Order: sequence, then structure tokens, then C-alpha cells
Amino acid sequence: MKVKITFLGTGTSQGIPVINCQHPVCFSDDKRDQRLRTSILVEWDSYRYVIDCGPDFRYQMLRAKVSKIDGILFTHEHADHTSGLDDIRPFSFQMGAVPIFAKKRVIENLTKRFDYIFVDKNKYPGAPSVIINEVKNEPFFLHNLKVIPIESFHHKITILGFRFDKVAYLTDVKTIPEKELQKLVDLDVLILNALRIKPHKSHLNLEEALAIIKKLQPKKAYLTHMSHLMGFHAETEKQLPKNVFLAYDELVIEN
Repeated sequence: MKVKITFLGTGTSQGIPVINCQHPVCFSDDKRDQRLRTSILVEWDSYRYVIDCGPDFRYQMLRAKVSKIDGILFTHEHADHTSGLDDIRPFSFQMGAVPIFAKKRVIENLTKRFDYIFVDKNKYPGAPSVIINEVKNEPFFLHNLKVIPIESFHHKITILGFRFDKVAYLTDVKTIPEKELQKLVDLDVLILNALRIKPHKSHLNLEEALAIIKKLQPKKAYLTHMSHLMGFHAETEKQLPKNVFLAYDELVIEN
């Protein structure tokens, strides 16, 4: 089974360029340095699922010419990963309720913030609808594809990454328990966050991400959820191991 990944966004919570930013990266003419909020599109056979839908979701769908989705998987509840939920309306109007997959805590958070989407009675006719699927830390299937959740920590909260066959996606990670790391052996592609060069209390920095990659030994690794403080794409990537790459918006990989 061939899995196709499209990077819809590879930036951190503020995107790049950041509002009123004076850092040189924010003025870069290299399109790879212009990053929307982090999200990917996962495709196989005739199925399409999005992981996270942040504030750039509408534009990401238009830019990637996505005509339909089969559902959304959420890593966690922070705004840069969820605040585009209302923009699923065109998909909901076309296909009906959109399946969403998330931890119980995340579903409860979304229910409070987007209460008009989750109500059963007297629902506003213009609101989208969803089908709730609670994800626990155990494998589940999306049609014919087995999905293995990877539970890690984003500072003090638990979040989910996902493994699809030989491809795994983790973002906003700071630490990964050893038992969860075991789920990431024998990968062809590992996608992992790396916020910047300097350490950060809730995100892996470049050194920490490279240490995890070295331990797991995937055939290829792509770094995502990067801030402008990672430096210029062209310059930083030259310093990486030969099997490690900086992801960028609209990059497509197939495995």
C-alpha cells in the first residue's frame, strides 16, 4: 500500500513570516521559508485524511486543491492545530458529517469551543457536523489502513502522533516514553517536530530531534513545526545528516 503525504503547513503556532517580525528569515524570498501552521494530508487508495486543522486550514485546502476529505485526526487541542474546525463546512455540506478522531480530552475541549458544531438540537443550519471517534492509545483502522497512535508529551500534556504502515508523524513533541519509541522502529519515513536551534520547554529543538532520529534510524526523516529561529531553509538543511531534511509547505512524499 502506497501512502502519500502532502505537507500543508510546516510552521509553528505563529507561522512564518511572523507578524511584525524583523528577523531576516521573515523577509526571505525562498518559498520554503514561508510556512503556514503545521498540518499534513495523508492519502492512500481513494482515501484522504488531514492531521490537524489550524487557522490556515481553508487556504491549505484551496492551495492543495483538496476536493474532499474522509476525516480529521487531531494531535492535541491547541489553537494552531484546531482553530480551523469551522472551515470544514464545505466538506460537511457536500459529504455530511465529517469524522474526527481525537483523545477524549481533546474532544471535550472542542465541544466547549465549538459548541454550535456539537449540539444535537436546534442546530444552526449553517454549522458543520462531525462524527466523534475517541482515540485511545491502541491501534485502530481507517478503512484498510492500520493506524498506531504514538503517545508523547508536549510539556505536561499528552498528545498523539500517528504511524501509518512505514510512515510516522509526530508534532509538538518534547519527550517520548521509551515504550512509545518502540512503536517507531523500522520506519521508512519519520516526520518529527524541531522548533529551533535553542532549547524550548515544550518542543524538541534541532539537537533533540536529531538525537531521536539517530536512535530510531528511519530511512528518511523530515523536520516540521519550525519557527523562523531555525534559520534559512537552504542554510540549515546543508548542516543536517544525509537522511534528514527540512520539510516545507507543499512538499509531497510517497512511500
